[in-house]
Amino acid sequence: MRARLYYARPMDTLFRLEQTIAARRTASPDSSYVARLNAAGLPKIAQKLGEEATEAVIAALSGSAEELVGESADVLFHLLVLLQARGIPLADVLAELDRREGLSGLEEKASRSK
Repeated sequence: MRARLYYARPMDTLFRLEQTIAARRTASPDSSYVARLNAAGLPKIAQKLGEEATEAVIAALSGSAEELVGESADVLFHLLVLLQARGIPLADVLAELDRREGLSGLEEKASRSK
């Protein structure tokens, strides 16, 4: 699989997906997977994210690059559904990543336990 070169802002895709998820939350569960997940409730959305994360781990350890790419897309999608269900915008997650930029992972973990 060849990597694509992205010339637009890389986050545009995630922000568009966030908007699509928001628009579909209240659709009929018969016509929208996002609406069906939301109708099932937060525990089901969280469970689905966990399943997709596990599948990504399995793909990383024993699958092809294409499988890992597909499972990674599923993880990001279901994470956005979960964030939307909790009323947390993607921008808040990105702001947290910005806050952590420049810190080593060890420093960041140590700051959380204080």
